[in-house]
Amino acid sequence: MFGSIDEVKNRLAEEKYICSGEIATVIYLAERLEKPVLVEGPAGVGKTDLGKVTAAALGREFIRLQCYEGLDEAKSLYEWEYSKQLLYTQILKDVLAEELEGAKNLSEAVERVARQDEVFFSRKFIVPRPLLRAITSEKPALILIDEVDKSDPEFEAFLLEILSDFQVSIPELDTLKAEHIPMVVLTSNNARELSDALKRRCLHLYIDFPDWEQELEIVRLKVPGISERLAEQVVKAVQRLRKLDIKKTPGISETLDWARALVVLGSDSLDQELARSTLNIILKYEKDIQKAKESLRQVVEG
Repeated sequence: MFGSIDEVKNRLAEEKYICSGEIATVIYLAERLEKPVLVEGPAGVGKTDLGKVTAAALGREFIRLQCYEGLDEAKSLYEWEYSKQLLYTQILKDVLAEELEGAKNLSEAVERVARQDEVFFSRKFIVPRPLLRAITSEKPALILIDEVDKSDPEFEAFLLEILSDFQVSIPELDTLKAEHIPMVVLTSNNARELSDALKRRCLHLYIDFPDWEQELEIVRLKVPGISERLAEQVVKAVQRLRKLDIKKTPGISETLDWARALVVLGSDSLDQELARSTLNIILKYEKDIQKAKESLRQVVEG
């Protein structure tokens, strides 16, 4: 458990995650209040990493649920392992035959088989998916529900019950309640507007692109061997690229990819020619690359 907001910042820094006071405050309160955190912001600013490093800093098991269109309860909560059940019925067919011996009609046979339901619908035959794993974990866990905005509104409504009570009802078993309330981090890239009901249950955090000083600190921390000159030039160039009218604004992850690539190329400084030949590492659309090339002097030299 974090003892203070400063401790959050220090322990996340030990995991190589540089965070602002606002981020540290929300994470501190989320753990203390046992409230989920909804992290919004543009892609590539470290929302997913925040969940990972928080779990590592707290020594919690990290569980990830990647959201997508069509995600449903079975894929996120649990499934019955039908193939294993079928295998067991084959192995135990002699026992089942003895159980059915003497049945006078089909109804009686079905009734006798039904009495064995608890054998085949027990936790032995259940496949826990991320949500159930988080709830039934024997030790404190952190579940990352990543890109929740990509899921359907119906799934979002299903999440409300989970996030409110941290329990699930399995008809064949019982209601399973969390022994340890899992820490929950949800991320959204704002692909669609999330419901007010979900937001009410969460502490809200918006992570924007970092300022120049913070991004430079991240590059120094995460790109070993980079020269101070190259680090500063890369960060300045990225900050200028973000001001262009382009389709996909580069995030921190692209900044790090670019910096690492330049180090691999043996560079200790960035000039226009080197930038021109490596823009495809940081920009993902051809039109964005062409637009950057038209402003290359401004991007590299300011």
